[in-house]
Amino acid sequence: SASVRYAAKRQQQGPPLPRSSSTRPRSLADPELQPQQLLAKELNTKDLETNIIVLVHGGSGINSSDTNKISSLSEYAEPLTSYLKGLCDAEKVILVGHDFGGACISHAMEMFPSKVAKAVFLCATMVTNGHSALDIFQQQMDTNGMLQKAQELVYSNGKDRPPTAINIDRASVRDLLFNQSPAKDVSLASVSMRPIPFAPVMEKLTLTEGNYGSVRRFFVETTEDNAIPLSLQQSMCVTNPPEKVLRLKGSDHAPFFSRPQALHKTLVEIATLPRAQAS
Repeated sequence: SASVRYAAKRQQQGPPLPRSSSTRPRSLADPELQPQQLLAKELNTKDLETNIIVLVHGGSGINSSDTNKISSLSEYAEPLTSYLKGLCDAEKVILVGHDFGGACISHAMEMFPSKVAKAVFLCATMVTNGHSALDIFQQQMDTNGMLQKAQELVYSNGKDRPPTAINIDRASVRDLLFNQSPAKDVSLASVSMRPIPFAPVMEKLTLTEGNYGSVRRFFVETTEDNAIPLSLQQSMCVTNPPEKVLRLKGSDHAPFFSRPQALHKTLVEIATLPRAQAS
């Protein structure tokens, strides 16, 4: 579910992955600016391939479809893919996928590679061909019981039928997702959180080198993340290497709350990276 648009060729892989980190926390002295203003302050738009950034939140965006009735990833990601389909032929965007939004932008990259200038996986599920987001979440549950204890399966069609959605126990929300975030932001986030449909999480993606693989990918690590721990994030990057890995030190699973200014700086850095030069 796409939520915000900012007006703001994959390089050959080779170890080690380039890395960058940002440690700037939110400051009370920072000006009260809207996201569009923050990016406009630092981006020289004439040199950019695109100045549009689309944030994709798996489960908590503006689309309010009943998650219990969504039966596929293509249906779940339809607001995003419809938006991309409507772009002009020469128009491109930067996609930023958070959490399960990583699977959503992967699906979009496969469908519309020519419309995506860069893809940013923000502590997100960066799956490989033939795998599902559930495969990644299962690794977390196998190594850390916090996610497994916090998850609540929803059976809107009855307990004798497969689950229809996944919810997070409200008592576990802060420790799992917002362990470094201000209490005010946690309260606001809790109001907007909704269950994630189960079928898209289970769906195995078909990702080809010609489509998905042609889009420049970046991964942003969050070091204090309890939902997708740093070790699991790093494992995804080893299995499916992006062009560059960036790090938000001290961030929980919600860097837009716990490290908003550092996240802004990181997105600006990615947006301004020049096009890959043909070899």
